[in-house]
Amino acid sequence: MTATIIVADDDAAIRTVVRQALQSAGYRVLLTQTIAGLKELVASGAGDVVVSDVILPDGNGLDTIPELLAMRPGLRVIVMSAQNTLSTAVRATEQGAFDYLPKPFDIDELTVAVASALEGSLATADADLGDGSPLLGRSPAMQEVYRRIARVVPNDLTVMILGESGTGKELVARAIHDMGPRRARPFVAVNMAAIPRELIESELFGHERGAFTGAASRNAGKFEQAQGGTLFLDEIGDMPLEAQTRLLRVLQTGEFTTVGGQRAIHADVRIVSATNQDLETLVAAGRFREDLFYRLNVVPLPLPPLRARGDDIGVLARHFLDTAAAEGLPRKSLEAGAIAALAGHGWPGNVRELENLMRRLAVLERGDTISAAAINAGLSVRMRQVASEGTGGLGEAAAHHIARYFADFGDASPPDGVYDRLLAEVERPLLAACLDATGGNQLKAAKLLGINRNTLRKKLNDLRLDPGSVRRN
Repeated sequence: MTATIIVADDDAAIRTVVRQALQSAGYRVLLTQTIAGLKELVASGAGDVVVSDVILPDGNGLDTIPELLAMRPGLRVIVMSAQNTLSTAVRATEQGAFDYLPKPFDIDELTVAVASALEGSLATADADLGDGSPLLGRSPAMQEVYRRIARVVPNDLTVMILGESGTGKELVARAIHDMGPRRARPFVAVNMAAIPRELIESELFGHERGAFTGAASRNAGKFEQAQGGTLFLDEIGDMPLEAQTRLLRVLQTGEFTTVGGQRAIHADVRIVSATNQDLETLVAAGRFREDLFYRLNVVPLPLPPLRARGDDIGVLARHFLDTAAAEGLPRKSLEAGAIAALAGHGWPGNVRELENLMRRLAVLERGDTISAAAINAGLSVRMRQVASEGTGGLGEAAAHHIARYFADFGDASPPDGVYDRLLAEVERPLLAACLDATGGNQLKAAKLLGINRNTLRKKLNDLRLDPGSVRRN
């Protein structure tokens, strides 16, 4: 029996495209332009799946979802919206939508969503969520982030946030907490890279008085401080192996003991972790426990680098200038040419680099507006600073990194294959820099590197480096 899809949208062009796509996929399609028409069709028993825009002439599609589900329990509703914000995605999930598609979307996404709705392969979410929108950006890359956040907000699944430094991993972790059922309880963040190795267990699990020299009183660890809330483990890839073993035991048993303690304490926390490292590579190298990796990586949530969010750069830059003004810094605006200059930068430091640049220019620029020349000058200063940080040369920096790598294994030796693993760490940023310098032109980049194009293409595939995401600096 042919499934029937109800499409509610007052845009004739969208109705036509969606109808043609769904009919080509073998579905019967019923069209309506209003909330009233949608309710009438659903009340009559028509339609197996509803595809509805948010804004219709006589009402809001999101507000209508509970009424539709009351009429037809189990009906799947897919929401389309040009209001591409995190709050829209989360609210769609809150209201009981099966899926959310930000406009414009690939028509194949819609047909896949409809097929999934008919098969019931995805679970709908129902939770009391907030309407706050802590993340900015409406680029396609951020829309996928919003959709994933909306899926994980209502539950307690363990989330691992993946992304380069400066992409906003802690902000995403806070959004998951603040919009979820644990929002009234503590959000506790701990940077694993910033804690001395010998103090990690005490920091995480706490210690009893007299547990070690200097322990003059009992101290509650991060797990205890976060009880009922969310514990965010940032830079999880830097966690020493011995501490990984204790963390794994807590995740397996749901209990922990303080250092020097005997009583087991129930760990009522949601775990969200983050890393800018490739944990699978660390697992293969013996530097990260495989069983812990799978415990933490239940729901991976990758964050795009800023260079993949070109449409968001102007929005973010203006936001940072507004924030700086609210904090007492001089209010500044951006000329049109300044936005173009920002869009042409590669942003190795991602959103954090953009924020720092805006705050610096808000202080240093004398006029009320920031020009393209000021942007280019500010970026040039930053590049000179980066270049001057390694005054000892690449060889000295590599020597320090290699020494630290071997020291992490203590008296033991690293697993075999050190040459290829360490060489790969240098190769990826080198290829990215050459692509950036040549505007993503692989032929020119290969010539710059002194290798042939086929070799470069193979290396890009092996390293999963997308040349299309590289913008000319």
